[in-house]
Amino acid sequence: MQIWEIVATAIALSMDAFAVAICKGLATDKVKLRHMLIVGAWFGGFQGLMPLLGYLPVRLLGPVIEKYVTAIDHWVAFVLLAFIGGKMIVEAMGRDEECTDCSLSFSVMLAMAVATSIDALAVGITIGLQSANIVLAVLLIGVITFVLSAIGVKLGNVFGAKYKFVAELFGGITLVLIGTKILLEHLGILNF
Repeated sequence: MQIWEIVATAIALSMDAFAVAICKGLATDKVKLRHMLIVGAWFGGFQGLMPLLGYLPVRLLGPVIEKYVTAIDHWVAFVLLAFIGGKMIVEAMGRDEECTDCSLSFSVMLAMAVATSIDALAVGITIGLQSANIVLAVLLIGVITFVLSAIGVKLGNVFGAKYKFVAELFGGITLVLIGTKILLEHLGILNF
């Protein structure tokens, strides 16, 4: 994966967290910097951690299963990214306007951070199959999600829910396109 692909993936992955952060902002009467930092830290931290958890088993078992995996890795990457992206697009089109409450308690934030970062676990598997730079990927995914989530809290408080749809739709389309690019490159149809 090239750096622009990692950045695009990071932005796409952060869209679920961004959408939830907007909802947090909607539910909060007066957003303070502390609200933005807490939401950003939870979502950015988990979004950065999950790819590592998906990456490690693939890399640790790599030498044992490498010859079997390389024959299908591009298909696995395509299916995972297309599935995650497709799910995001369907969720965006469903226009579910349900928003969370304004609680920043440990249990609420833990549940939301895990729920919004599950797709990053699958991306970590893809990164492992692509032999990409996991440190750079984890840092970019975590930092970008932190920043966008913190901004999302403020935007939600100021502008409302109208950006949630666009964020989820953009993220889903980006993941599907990256998965398609990986597949087409491995099939020799596309060369970047």
